[in-house]
Amino acid sequence: MSLERRLGLGDAVFIGLGSMIGAGVFAVWAPAAAAAGAGLLIGLALAAIVAFGNATSSAQLAAVHPTSGGTYAYGRAELGPWWGFIAGWGFVIGKTASCAAMALTFAAYAAPPGWERPVAIVAVAALVTVNLFGITRTAQLTRVIVVMVLVALSIAVAAGYAAPDSPGWLSAPLSSGWYGILQSAGLLFFAFAGYARIATMGEEVRDPTRTIPRAIVVAFAGALVVYAAVAVAVLSALGPAEVASSTEPVAAAASASGWSWTEPVVRVGAAVASLGALLALVAGVGRTTFAMAREGDLPRFLAAVHPRRHVPHRAELVLGAVVIVLVALVDLRGAIGFSSFGVLLYYLVANIAAYRQQGEARRYPRGLQVLGGVGCVILSVTLPWQSVVAGVAIVAIGVVYRAVRLRLTRAA
Repeated sequence: MSLERRLGLGDAVFIGLGSMIGAGVFAVWAPAAAAAGAGLLIGLALAAIVAFGNATSSAQLAAVHPTSGGTYAYGRAELGPWWGFIAGWGFVIGKTASCAAMALTFAAYAAPPGWERPVAIVAVAALVTVNLFGITRTAQLTRVIVVMVLVALSIAVAAGYAAPDSPGWLSAPLSSGWYGILQSAGLLFFAFAGYARIATMGEEVRDPTRTIPRAIVVAFAGALVVYAAVAVAVLSALGPAEVASSTEPVAAAASASGWSWTEPVVRVGAAVASLGALLALVAGVGRTTFAMAREGDLPRFLAAVHPRRHVPHRAELVLGAVVIVLVALVDLRGAIGFSSFGVLLYYLVANIAAYRQQGEARRYPRGLQVLGGVGCVILSVTLPWQSVVAGVAIVAIGVVYRAVRLRLTRAA
C-alpha cells in the first residue's frame, strides 16, 4: 500500500527547517566547544561543506526515486539491497537516538527538577499521536513551531551580540588541533541532518521530482544562516571555555546582555524547538522503518498504512515505544555522537549512490559527491570513541540480523 501525496514545497521546507533548527541549535555548542574551543567555527564550516555535498546527493536521488525511505530506497535502487539496508539501518538507529535526545532536551527546559524523564516520555507519546493523525497535521504544527523558534533565536542572537565581547574569544582557533576541530564538525553535523526528513517523505510530496530537490536546498541554506549567527553570538558573549561548561549556552549568552527578560523567552524557544525536531524525526524515522518493512528488511508487520489517516501507524507506534525506553535510560550528550555516526553512515551510502547515477539523472557535479562521501568518513572516525564503538556494534547487529533472515528465507 502507498502513502498519499499531500505536501507542497512550503510544507516540505518547513518540515526540513523544523528538523534542522531544533534542539541541536540549543544543545550542540557545549560539546563542540569542549572539542575545539573557538575552532568550532571552523568545525561548523566543515560540517556545512560536508552537509551541502550530502544535501545535493539526496536532492539528486530524490528527483529520480520519489518514494518513502530516503537513502534506504536510493541505495537499494542504485547499488543493491545490502547497501540500502546499511543506509536504512544507520538512519533508523541514529535518528531513534536523536528522538530520545530531543525529548530529553525539551524536558531539560520545560520540566521541574526531578521530573525531566517523565515529562520527556509524555512529549514522545503526544507527538507520536500527532503524527498518527496524518502528515498534513505534522506539517501545520511544524510551521507554527519553526516560526516560534526563529523568533526566540532572533531575540537570543540580538541579546548575545549586545553583550560585552568575551576577552579573546576568537583567539587561537587552532589551539585544540585539527582532530578537535574535526570532532566538533562531526558533532555539529548533527545539526544539519534534518534535510533527510524531506527525502524520507518522497511518497507524500506533490510533484516530488521538482519539490524535493528545491526544498532540501532551501531548508539547508536557511538552517546554515541561523546556525552561523547563533554560533558567533554564543562564542562572543561567553567565550569558548564558558560555552564548553554551560548546559544552556544560548540562554546564558542572552543573559550576559543584561536583558533579564530574554532568558525565559529562550527557554520557551528551546522547548518548542525540541518538540519541532521530535515531531519531524518521528515522521522521518517512521517512514524509513515503513519502507524497510515493506521490503522485508524489518518485520513486515511494520509495513501497514492506516486506511483513513494514510500514515505508517504501526511503525510510528513501535518507534514511540522504543524511544520511550531510551528516554528512561540514555544520556543526552552521548545520544548526539551516536546519532551523528548513524547518519554519517547513511549519507555515505547516499553519496556513493548519487555518484553512480548517469545521464539525465545527474544534477550536480560528481565532485560534490566525492566531497560529501570523504567528509562522512573523516567526520565519523573522529567522533568520540564511545560513539564510534557503539555505532559499529549496532550496525554489526543489524548486518547479522539481515544475514540470518536471508539464510532462513532461502532454507524455507
